[in-house]
Amino acid sequence: MIRLTLLFAAIPAFLMAGCSAPNTEPNRPALPPLADLTAYHIVDPSTDTALSIAQAAAALSDADVVFLGETHRHPGNHLAQMALLRALHEKHSDTALSLEQFERDVQTIVDQYLSGDIGEATLREKGRAWDNYPVSYRPLVEYAKENGLAVIASEAPNMVVRCVGRQGPDFLATLPADKQHWSALTLRLEDGPYKDRFVEFAVGNAGHGKSTGEDDTVSAAVLRSFAAQVTRDETMAQSIVQYIDANPGHRVVHLNGSFHSAGFLGTAERVMWDRPDLEVAVVHPIEVADPNNPEIPEDLRGEGTLLLLIQPEPKSYVSDDEERDAIIAQMNFRKSVDCEL
Repeated sequence: MIRLTLLFAAIPAFLMAGCSAPNTEPNRPALPPLADLTAYHIVDPSTDTALSIAQAAAALSDADVVFLGETHRHPGNHLAQMALLRALHEKHSDTALSLEQFERDVQTIVDQYLSGDIGEATLREKGRAWDNYPVSYRPLVEYAKENGLAVIASEAPNMVVRCVGRQGPDFLATLPADKQHWSALTLRLEDGPYKDRFVEFAVGNAGHGKSTGEDDTVSAAVLRSFAAQVTRDETMAQSIVQYIDANPGHRVVHLNGSFHSAGFLGTAERVMWDRPDLEVAVVHPIEVADPNNPEIPEDLRGEGTLLLLIQPEPKSYVSDDEERDAIIAQMNFRKSVDCEL
């Protein structure tokens, strides 16, 4: 059995990379340095023991659903995902790959690629593949294709998510009948650790408390943003559960941004709410504070069944002003994009 722990609200791992508490446990072994951005350690957080891929797959082998959280575009993170998918499939031939990186309305395109009816250029164009598809997700999809694994396009279309972010959750009731299968239509938006975590992140990112010019509407905007986030979570969870319902006994390996599954919240908790009989595991990435002495921040030990320690990526911004300006520009761009549905 995999022990599941729902955490209190905490700042996401990628915001905590510089806040690691020193390792005060005398019996916990020191981990080898992370030599470069392709290096990683998969660690059992109960012991700080680094596991081989085979050992990690064995630790995850009882799970019906394994969430592989990611820091998008991190090479070490993506290398670990590929290795874990292969090892988990070797243990369970009935494994499916579920991807946040493809949206529900392009499932037919994904299936056509897997069956050899279209080429990769068509998959990338008509399937709206992410721009980092060749280096980040191509290896996993090609492995699935070569080995006959189902690939689940699990995410709600971005156009739907954007409309929810603009108009609020009531927008989903207005989806035309022929598009209602694109998204989960019921959102669980109640207060709780996940909402607390999201609001803390969203408010903290709004210029670190500095004015963004939206002081009188930020609360409503954050709540709409949370509804948009939950639209993603509910749709991915529903996609996973629907696949397992249709294929009893199959296992699912699901890739998503780490926020969607950190602390067994977000998408992961919705799978557990809908199918409490399923075993759920989470592999959560943490960008360490010191690659030469990688340690697990004490308050992040419960973020996953296993933790993936990786080097921090280069800083996106070196000052609060630089980050604030980028956030304001992004917010202004989002306000300029109309709902397309």
